[in-house]
Amino acid sequence: MINPNKQPDNSDELRWRAEQRLAVKQASPAGVAIDEKRLVHELQVHQIELEMQNEALREARIQSEIALERFTELFDFAPLAYFSLCCKGIIQQANFRSESLLAIERSALCGQNFAHWVTNIFQLLFKNFLAKVFANTDSHSCEMTLQIGNDQKWVRVEGIADKTGDSCLLAVSDISERKRNEQELQLAATVFLTLEEAIIVTDKDNRIVTINPAFTRLTGYLSDEAVGQTTALLKSGRHDKVFYEAMWHSLNSTGHWQGEIWTKRKNGEEFLEWLSINTLYSQNGEVIRRIATATDITDKKRTEEIIRQQAHFDQLTGLPNRYLFLDRLQRAINKSNRTGRQLALMFLDLDHFKDVNDSLGHDAGDELLKEATQRLKGCLRETDTLARPGGDEFTIILDELDEFNSIDRVAQNMVECMMAPFIVKKERCYISVSIGIALYPSDAETLEELLKNADQAMYAAKNQGRSRYCYFMPAMQEASAMRLRLGNDLRHALTDRQLSLFYQPIVDFESGRIQKAEALIRWQHPTRGWIHPLDFIAVSEDNGMITEIDEWVFHQAVDQVAIWRANYHADFQISINTSSAQFQNNGIKLNEWFVYLQDRGLSGDCIAVEITEGLLLNATAIVSEKLLAFRDAGIQVSLDDFGTGNSSLYSLKKYDIDYLKIDRSFVANLTADSNELVLCEAMILLAHKLDMKIIAEGIETQEQFDLLRQAGCDYGQGNLVSKAVSAEEFEKLLS
Repeated sequence: MINPNKQPDNSDELRWRAEQRLAVKQASPAGVAIDEKRLVHELQVHQIELEMQNEALREARIQSEIALERFTELFDFAPLAYFSLCCKGIIQQANFRSESLLAIERSALCGQNFAHWVTNIFQLLFKNFLAKVFANTDSHSCEMTLQIGNDQKWVRVEGIADKTGDSCLLAVSDISERKRNEQELQLAATVFLTLEEAIIVTDKDNRIVTINPAFTRLTGYLSDEAVGQTTALLKSGRHDKVFYEAMWHSLNSTGHWQGEIWTKRKNGEEFLEWLSINTLYSQNGEVIRRIATATDITDKKRTEEIIRQQAHFDQLTGLPNRYLFLDRLQRAINKSNRTGRQLALMFLDLDHFKDVNDSLGHDAGDELLKEATQRLKGCLRETDTLARPGGDEFTIILDELDEFNSIDRVAQNMVECMMAPFIVKKERCYISVSIGIALYPSDAETLEELLKNADQAMYAAKNQGRSRYCYFMPAMQEASAMRLRLGNDLRHALTDRQLSLFYQPIVDFESGRIQKAEALIRWQHPTRGWIHPLDFIAVSEDNGMITEIDEWVFHQAVDQVAIWRANYHADFQISINTSSAQFQNNGIKLNEWFVYLQDRGLSGDCIAVEITEGLLLNATAIVSEKLLAFRDAGIQVSLDDFGTGNSSLYSLKKYDIDYLKIDRSFVANLTADSNELVLCEAMILLAHKLDMKIIAEGIETQEQFDLLRQAGCDYGQGNLVSKAVSAEEFEKLLS
């Protein structure tokens, strides 16, 4: 009999526990012999041992059931797809994740061969894989593709056989995304190594991390020589501190810089390269890497410069030749058409030049022409164009003129400076200059007419005695009379309903829908017919009619957009042009505009106001107040003719400009390999970076339309879509 006070070891633990339980249950029966007592005791202990074993079996069964239930839950709801296969590859059991992997309910999976989904190219691999799994109890894995409907998925399969060897468990994970990333990395590495452009990658401290073979070919530095060095290794010394400060300001503020930069090769040779730098940031905005691409453009720039000089500049004086002069004159005419400001064309002929050339020789004549060029330059602004079409003739373009007195002043200065003697071959020579002046658009409607009229005026100056200037007088007299008549007739144009609004469609490149329109004023004179806005808008500004006209335009546009929003597009918008003069005073009655919109039940975004770059750059307090009031009222603001003048990026953000309009001069010569395309892409990128939309004007061809759409332009307008038409014709376009 076991001592109840002694702690048992493992071998008789069950006996000891039974003894303890019996001792608690009851004492030994009285009046029973010792042997009988022992026998009874043994029987009682054995009975208790049996009871305890039964209890342990019941507890083990309960725990086993709980474990089985937990295993089933873990199996069914595991994040990986699990399959139980027999040795022949038949699916015996599958979890819920397997449904989404194979796109079939798991109840339909059981009984099917897993190899059914394995693509043909991996059938043998999978067969060998299963054989290895069932051959031993070690875990095995492989990667292959499964055919899921029309798609293929890359998967990683891990398998292990059970102890009996009758079945195995497969864990299948979708690795398609990883495989795609690996392929993209491999492609990127291939491009990196084979690209003709030099690539250099630096860390945040501007130390070189890696280079590609093209960099070695360009600079001469091997990877071991460049990696770990700073980019100062390549500095040529040609650029000053200001250049690099501007570069780093752009990199630190925008993460990007590109431009031309002189660089030094390993052998000390300097070359010009086109460098583009982009910055890679971490999730918290810290600089991780800077990636730069570089191309040697030394020979290209040298060749371009030689060709440009030969094609566009006079070899003797360095002035624009006839070809470049005509190009600049056309640009000046286009600008005048946009701005409404006049330009003056001067034809200059050197009096008595032939006498000097004949008497002292052509070398003397060349020296005289050079000196005359310097004197003429001293009388002009930097923005004026002085050209030498040939011989002893010069031409001058004076654009953006506000008053005629400035023309007189320039012409008189040139006449006087030419009166001073010239010293040629130690000889004192005297010449003079005769100047003819024609104005656009007062004196001519086309470039050819302007050239002819200026030439006629120059001959008139010669006929009047030389050493003087002469205007194209008939046109000047007619222009003055015309402005007077126009001013008087314009006062009746509104009341007599001679003014009307035409609308040019603005198309959304993405959807192809006409979502906007620009309202353009037209005047049908009762006797003179249609009058161009350039001919009467300036007159209206001079006589004060512009305020009344702007008010009329606004109300007409609001009434029209209300109709089109109700009948066609709920978000339709009409943009209107406003005079800069109206912003500088109290011409625009903003409160009345806002009330009118409210009365019509319209939001501010139904109207967009177009302004000029000059107004934005020189914004006074009154201008600023009105622009901000437009913003607060929800009326959007569009910057017209963007890129033709000076723009302040700070002002673009300060006044929340909504749209930038690419000027038609950039669109006119737009082709796939043109500089204009590069400029348009830059303006589109700038606008989008500033959270603005961009509109291209003057689209005339399908090529221009397609290039702008591919460049990411938001909206476009031009004769390709439609010229400006009446409201009735416009509704046909909407329909």
